[in-house]
Amino acid sequence: MTVGLSFAEYKTLIDLTPYPRPARIGEAEKTEACDRLLKFLLRERGMIAAFSATYDKKRALVRAYMNERQTLPIPQEILDLQDALFWTETVERGIVDTDALKEVKYGIALWQGDITRLGADGIVNAANSRLLGCFIPGHNCIDNVIHSNAGMQLRRDCARIMAQQGQSEEVGEAKLTRAYNLPCKYVLHTVGPMIGREVQREQRAQLRSCYLSCLDLAQEAGLRSLAFCCISTGVFNFPQAEAAEIAAGAVVNWKLHHPESGLKVIFNTFKEEDTNIYRSIMNMM
Repeated sequence: MTVGLSFAEYKTLIDLTPYPRPARIGEAEKTEACDRLLKFLLRERGMIAAFSATYDKKRALVRAYMNERQTLPIPQEILDLQDALFWTETVERGIVDTDALKEVKYGIALWQGDITRLGADGIVNAANSRLLGCFIPGHNCIDNVIHSNAGMQLRRDCARIMAQQGQSEEVGEAKLTRAYNLPCKYVLHTVGPMIGREVQREQRAQLRSCYLSCLDLAQEAGLRSLAFCCISTGVFNFPQAEAAEIAAGAVVNWKLHHPESGLKVIFNTFKEEDTNIYRSIMNMM
C-alpha cells in the first residue's frame, strides 16, 4: 500500500487555527443571505436568478449547487454570507455538549443522532477516495451532510491536501481539516472498505485501520474528544454488527496501549438498530 501525506506534511497547506464564529442572524437576514448565495451559485453556472420560490426550495438549491460545485475561488463576501447563514442554522439545530455525555468505560460514550450537532473537538467523516465530499445534489450520505453543513471551505481544504498528495486516499488512512460552520473544531476524513458479496480478511483489517488512523491523528493534533460515525456500514455495505465489533475492539485496544491519552471517544449512531448493537457491545466491556 502506498502511504499518503502525513499530518506533518500537509498541516501547513491549510489553516487549522480555530475558525471564528460569526454573529447569528434573524429570519429576514437568513432569507437575504440565501438569495445572495443562490444568485452567486447560479451566476457561476451561467444562469440568472429570475424565478420565485419558497425559502425552503431556494435553500435546497443552495445545498445542491454547493454539492456539485468544483473548488473554484470564493469571494470573501460570499463566504461571510454563507458562514452567517450556516452557523445560525447550526445553533438552531442544537449543539450537543459531548463533555456531558456519560462514559461507559475506557472514556467511551454512545450517542444517537445527527453527528453534525456534536460539539466534540473532532468528528469522523466516512469519505470516498477522492476526499472531496459527495457531489450528488442533496444526497443524504454522511459525507454530503457534513460538507453541506460545514461550508464550501471544507472541499477547498480537502482539494489542497489531495493536490499535494497527488493520488487517491488509501483505504484505512485519515486526514484532518477544520470543521468551519459545524459545532466541532475539526473533521477527520477516512475511507472505509467497500464490501462486495462477503467481507474479506483484508477488509476487516482496513476497517480497523480507519479507527486506529483517526485515533492516532486525533492524538497527534491534540484533540480531547472524537466522535466516530459507523464507518462503511452505509452504501459501503459492511455488516453493522461486525463493523461495530471491529470499531469497539480497535478503540479499546488503542486506549489500553495509550494510557496517557485523555481522549474521549463517542460512538455516534443514527439508526436505532446501530444504537442497540453498540449498547450491547459496550455493556460487555
